[in-house]
Amino acid sequence: MILEEKDSSDWIYRGEGGANLVLAYAGSSPLFVGKVIRIQKARKNDKANKIVNGVVSVLTSDEQLLWKENSELISSSNKEVLEQSYVKNVIIPLLGPKHVHAGVRVSVSKEFLESVDKKVTKQRPPWRVNAANVDTRISNGGDCFSVEIKPKCGFLPTSQFISEENMLKRSVSRFRMHQIMKLEYNEITEVSGYDPLDLFSGSKSRVSEAIKALYSIPQNNFRVFLNGSLILGGSGESTGRTSPETAYALEDSLKGFVRSNDGLRTECFLQLVSDAVYDSGVLDSLLEVQKLDKLDIEGAIHCYYDVINHPCPICKESGPLKEEYSSLHALPLEESLKIVKEYMIAATAKDCSLMISFRLKNASWDSRPSCDALCLKSTNQTFDYKVHFIDLSLKPLKRMEAYYKLDKKIISFYTRKQQKVEEQVGDTKPYDS
Repeated sequence: MILEEKDSSDWIYRGEGGANLVLAYAGSSPLFVGKVIRIQKARKNDKANKIVNGVVSVLTSDEQLLWKENSELISSSNKEVLEQSYVKNVIIPLLGPKHVHAGVRVSVSKEFLESVDKKVTKQRPPWRVNAANVDTRISNGGDCFSVEIKPKCGFLPTSQFISEENMLKRSVSRFRMHQIMKLEYNEITEVSGYDPLDLFSGSKSRVSEAIKALYSIPQNNFRVFLNGSLILGGSGESTGRTSPETAYALEDSLKGFVRSNDGLRTECFLQLVSDAVYDSGVLDSLLEVQKLDKLDIEGAIHCYYDVINHPCPICKESGPLKEEYSSLHALPLEESLKIVKEYMIAATAKDCSLMISFRLKNASWDSRPSCDALCLKSTNQTFDYKVHFIDLSLKPLKRMEAYYKLDKKIISFYTRKQQKVEEQVGDTKPYDS
């Protein structure tokens, strides 16, 4: 099947990421109902595909070395094939097929793309919208509420390569430290009360607190959709505290979906989300993949420079080589490749999202085999739900350098802030009565 120009009217703009437009299907074909399609954007600075040893690839020669064990990955002829191959061959074996879908490639005509481009130009906002790339509906019957959660890193690093001045990384989550810096640079209006360590804790009460914190200040970490339309959360990190108007709109939209009194439906819904996160156990597998980052960026960066065969500027800045850094640079190339590859896979896991979709269970509708069931005790209702990981993109190898610089900036800023607070507390004198 090929999507032609006449089919473009069935697809509506839903959002966009850095590389793709996302369109939702509004037609009646059973093949596409409940689906979205990603269309690659044309970027002027995109480089031509590389040819190494007669093989066409969108990967650099260093990236081909890194992923050399996966011939399908390194021979990918375009970015769509690359992303699909990465999810299918790298991510699914780690996270399992139940909660990950590699997507299906759909043929489209040039006229379809031109028509879509013309149609959505006026709808596109000046900012980018990160949207789902999986089916967010469970079936055609009844309303479907979907919640997108971007969990971020759920563990504290313990690597021996963390420098003495950065030891706070072992006790404060990266998300919390980054919030302080973002506030200073006006990237957010208010510090979130959310801590990924709560969401990944395995404690039902802490998971519930994490979901409530995300609802209160969603930023770009929490969104709620009704039948595919965004009703809570925003397109970027400027999204501050949930306003009374937005809270009322969500409460009102839950009528008929959550059987509870006015003012209590949202609370029940957030509990439903918490229960789904906890009962599904998906964060356990995600955490394991995140923990493939065993050395922290402070250790992995040294292996990166060995992989690209470049003198390590980190060691040069540090003066005489520290013994532990020397040990990293003495590793065989295959070991360095393994460390860097696992770090890049972990980076995908730290930056992905969960899409959890709910539909009220009804005896007249058949549940899909892929769905799980969940009872909301406060309302004595049963819901079908399913969980998918989305935004599982392959990170460019070159980004290792940016990861190191950002990490250094975040911890340095947070440490200075902490010292300033301690100094202010130390200057405070007790009041003599």
